[in-house]
Formats: sequence, C-alpha cells, structure tokens
Amino acid sequence: MSTTESPRSAPAETASVGAVVGLLVLFELTSGFVQGGIAPLLPDIGTELGIADADLNWVVAAQLLAAAVSVPAFGRLGDVYGHRRMLRVSLVCVAVGSLLVAFAPSLPVLLAGRVLLGPLAALLPLEIALVRDRLSVERARSAIARLVGALTLGTLLGGVVMGLAHKATGDVRITLLLPAVLALLCVPVSFLAIPESSRTPGARLDWPGVGLLSLAVLLLLAGISAAKTGPLLSGGVLVPVPLALLTGAVWAVRELRVPDPLVDLRALADRSVAPYFLCAAAFGVVYFGSLAPDSTFLAADPERTGYGFGLSALAISLIALPAGVAAVVGSSLTALVARRIGYRPALIASFALIAVSFLATAAFHTAIWQLVAAKVLAGAGIGVALGALPTVIAEAGAPSRTGITTALYNNVKTLGGALAGAVIAVILATPATETGSTVSDTQEAANESGYVAVWLLCALLSIGAAVSAAAARRGAAE
Repeated sequence: MSTTESPRSAPAETASVGAVVGLLVLFELTSGFVQGGIAPLLPDIGTELGIADADLNWVVAAQLLAAAVSVPAFGRLGDVYGHRRMLRVSLVCVAVGSLLVAFAPSLPVLLAGRVLLGPLAALLPLEIALVRDRLSVERARSAIARLVGALTLGTLLGGVVMGLAHKATGDVRITLLLPAVLALLCVPVSFLAIPESSRTPGARLDWPGVGLLSLAVLLLLAGISAAKTGPLLSGGVLVPVPLALLTGAVWAVRELRVPDPLVDLRALADRSVAPYFLCAAAFGVVYFGSLAPDSTFLAADPERTGYGFGLSALAISLIALPAGVAAVVGSSLTALVARRIGYRPALIASFALIAVSFLATAAFHTAIWQLVAAKVLAGAGIGVALGALPTVIAEAGAPSRTGITTALYNNVKTLGGALAGAVIAVILATPATETGSTVSDTQEAANESGYVAVWLLCALLSIGAAVSAAAARRGAAE
C-alpha cells in the first residue's frame, strides 16, 4: 500500500487496526502508570539521591518542559512521516527514560531520564491520529474513548500500585523498575501488527515554527514555575512571561505567512474548532489545578487550622479512589453516551456536572462523605470530558493535521494546568493563622476561604467551558 493511499480503500488493513486497538490501550495504560506513579515516590527519591526538596520540583518540571516541546513536534512529524513511526520513537524514548530514572546515580541523570519521558504526552495524540486515519468514524470514536479510559485507569493504578510496591519492598529503585519493565514491553509490541497511517503528499515539517512555539511554551512555563515559588513581581516572572508573549506573537505572524505552517491558525480560529480549545484550557485548570488543593485540605490538621481531616497520604489516595473509578467509567462510556445525545451535548453535560460538583464542594466540605460524593460527580464528568474533547477536536480539524491538532489540545490542557498551579498558589497564600506558620507549611495552613475560592473558580471555569462548547458551530462530532 502506498503512503498516500486512502485508508478507506483498504478494509483489510482497517480491520487489522481494529484488532490491535488493544495494543494501543496497553500503551496508554503504561503511559498513565508512568505518569501517576512518580508522585508518591518523590520524597524517597530525594532521600536516596540526596536531593533537596526544592530541587525535587525539577523532577516534575523536566518532564513537563520536555512534553511541551515533544507534543507539537511529534504530532506534526507523525502527520508528515507516519504516526506509527513516531509512536515507536516515543515508546523507545520512554523506555530509555524509565530505565535512567530507575538507575539514576545523581540528579543530572535523573533529570535526563525525565526529559526522555516527555514524549509520553505525545502518545495519545499519535494514537488518536492513527485510529482516526484507519477506522470508520464510529469505530474511531469508540477507540478514542477506550484509549482515554486506559490512560485514566493507568494513572489511577500508577499511584496506588507504586505506593504499595514501595511499602512492600522498601526500595525505591526496585519500585521504579515496575514502570520501566512496562515501558520496555511496549517497544516490541509496537512492532507486532500496527499498520502505518497514510501521509499527506509533499507535506513538510515547519522546523522554525516548532522552534518558536517550543521556545514560547518553555518561557511561559518557566515564568509560571517562578510564580508558584516566588513573588509575582520577581525577575523570574517578569522576564520570561513577556518574552513568551513576544515569541508567541512572532510565531503566530510567521504561521500566517508560510505555505505549510506547523499550525493552521486560520483554521483553528474557526468557530467549529476554537471553542473546544477554550474548553481544553479550562479543563486543564480544573483537572490539574484542583488536585493539590484537595489533598492539602484533606491533610490539614483541624485542631490547628479549623478545617480539614488530618489524613495520611494513603488515606487521601483511598478517598480519591471512587472519583478515579468514576472517571474511568465515564471515559469508557463516552462513545455510548455520545451515540445517544451527540458529542457536543455530552461535552456540555460533562462540564455542567463538574461545575455542580465544585459548587457542592464549596458549600459542603465539613464531612468526608460530602467530599467523596462531590468528587464522584466530578470524576464522572471529567471522564466524559476526557473522552469527548479529543474526539471533537480531532473531527473538527483537517484530517491531514490530526496529529498536530490533537497534540495542541494536549499542550493547551497542560498549559492550563501549569497556569492553575501559579494562580491557585496565590489564592492559597493567605495563612489561616497570623502567627506560627512557617514558609514550608503556608499552603497547608491556608485560610479555608482560599479553598472555597479555588473550588468556586473551578466551578466558574467549568460553566464557561460548557457555554463555550454550546457556542461551537455544529460539525461532525454531533
């Protein structure tokens, strides 16, 4: 089969892809496992390698920064050279990076491994492009829902299994070998039966566009990271953020002028696409931004702060488990729900459900059962949104640019989450007591009204996302 032949003319290969969606599900389970499993081990990694707590932030930041560069580059490279090829490259990077993380003798080697894990974020866009290219619309929608569900389940399992494995072995390196083994297994599996996607004749990668966009994202994330750990008017914020905006403006002007841009900005500005990217940004704030505040609220000592429950990390994980299960179920049922009411109505309903859950949390948070019930609602809504958003974005964009379009969705969502971290850190900066708080426990001892403000902000953004989805021009994903 030639690289430009339409996938609809090859039913045998289409059926072949349908048979190996399970392999792609394995990749997403692994991706979620690797991403979700690192957080509970960070303190022990710091102890093992003698890394200061402040430097541990770079362990997370390194992968985030690498993902910001990898996602758009790998997405467009997949459009140009084939999504299966770039999927394999991504998996090799992840396998090598996982091994480096497990055996790292020092912080620089550990950070190198985390940088190689950046392409984890590119796996889902590449897989979405692959199934959309090779499957019928309905089968592709079902496959995307399964992939998102697998990613959600993997993230949930990663935190729980890695925590239990470390408790059982008492060795952080042995525990880190679990995701490394999974990642290594995925590499040969990717060579088994997955057919290549069709490629656009004469398409090229806009390397200057990749460079400018990557630089703008890196500068913006650097400024956001500085805002999370220092004053907003510091040089660490005031220098990179304006430079990011300037670089982004230069990139946008260039993209509008070149014949084969990395991102077709005119197409993305269309009402059938743009509102969904606004939804993705809001979702990133809600999804990533609420995780840390929820945990610190549950962990707060009620005798000292007047709120919270003084729970341990394991107890907090168990409380989050029902919401995680609801998210897995919601994402798995997305295609079924959408077949009945349409993808856009399903997306609107999911954000409405998330808004209700945060409003309920803001009003009722004095008992654990209240928080669990509200978070189960949020989990169900988040699961449906996770399954519906990449589908509507992929189907609203041009088929020849599915890789970069879904990659941008991931980047917008990640940037929303990164921005949320800085904003929420400012909201929670007011201590609950006027004296007795040290810098290290400022967030834990934040004023209760700060948490309420965070939950209300998440509710407001969810309502805005629902309105934005309702305002989108009707398209294929209905």
